[in-house]
Amino acid sequence: MAALVLALAVGALVPGRVAHVFTLDSASMTPTLEPGDRVVANRLAEPGRGDLVVFRDPGGWVRSGASPYLVKRVIGVAGDRVSCCSRGAVVVNGEPLAEPYLSGGAAGAVAFDVTVPDGALWVLGDNRADSRDSRSDPLGEHGGAVDLELVVGVVALAWGAPGVRTY
Repeated sequence: MAALVLALAVGALVPGRVAHVFTLDSASMTPTLEPGDRVVANRLAEPGRGDLVVFRDPGGWVRSGASPYLVKRVIGVAGDRVSCCSRGAVVVNGEPLAEPYLSGGAAGAVAFDVTVPDGALWVLGDNRADSRDSRSDPLGEHGGAVDLELVVGVVALAWGAPGVRTY
């Protein structure tokens, strides 16, 4: 509860500069995050593999009428080779990725093999069957990768029905 109060205080005192609060409106991150959950994005943190990030829609990922912001998990950073679905898993730089946050579904049904360009991230939703993510935009400016300039921040805190969680 103290973390929630601190996050709200920071958000009130320094709106948009250090942290920003977003509400999820899709199921693309279940079971990690549920629709209606709120997240605090730390604008000062550098995103890395495994982080949850909030970013502006790179074009066509957001469903009609939804928020222009998305939350996804960083799978690859600049220079990483990311592929799917060798050995039934997402593979990063030749190593199968352990993904305990998946809800028992497949790592993915769409095959891909990309090298993440400089200044970009490769992101996937935890609910692979219901997520528009880097796999959805292979012909985009960065071949599905999200430009770092679109990243608002790294999720530091979330709250909703399951309670408060820190990341």
